[in-house]
Amino acid sequence: MAASGQIALPLDWSAGGSNDGPLIVGASNADAVRYLRHVATWPVRTAVLTGPRGSGRSLMGRLFARETGGRVIDGHDSVSEEEIFHAWNAAQGSNTPLLIIADAPPTEWGIQLPDLASRLRAVPVLTIGEPDDCLARDLIEALFAQRGMAIAPEVASYVVPRMERSYAMVHRVVAALDAASLEKGRGISIRLTRETLLSQGLIDPDLLERQDEPTCR
Repeated sequence: MAASGQIALPLDWSAGGSNDGPLIVGASNADAVRYLRHVATWPVRTAVLTGPRGSGRSLMGRLFARETGGRVIDGHDSVSEEEIFHAWNAAQGSNTPLLIIADAPPTEWGIQLPDLASRLRAVPVLTIGEPDDCLARDLIEALFAQRGMAIAPEVASYVVPRMERSYAMVHRVVAALDAASLEKGRGISIRLTRETLLSQGLIDPDLLERQDEPTCR
């Protein structure tokens, strides 16, 4: 998937008392999304989803649970190995899918329970990569929209070629611009963006004069 866009899943719901907003799909997460949407093709009734924090993996899990009725364990280290083992067996026995969200694949969990380790060796591992230019741009715009803030249409396209391409940086940029806008009582323009992000070291000063922008559909 070369271009990013909003996944066609139910999005009009909330978790934890706040609206989730849209899940943006791009090259870095499209394979994982596609796999989660085709549960009938799973070779076993369990999958592991890994990716950077802030990448939308928990949102993907909640949407997966809503669409499939499956169970999600958000954080393999949030429950015991015995609970994961029983959840794996229950998924196979009931034909109800199980998704485990983790920071790393099972081979790096240091599993002590041999029966669990042998079962997880058969489980597909889905990986979310860091965002490409188009996904980063769309995510910046979506996060501002989720905060109820309007930004000049060229702001995200200005930021992306000048910032580190990671989900963590996307969230830092949005938080910094939100705070600066409130503090100064100004809208988020290119000027405010440049001043704020440069002063906080969030964009590369050597790239300030770049003219290229993400080429996205």
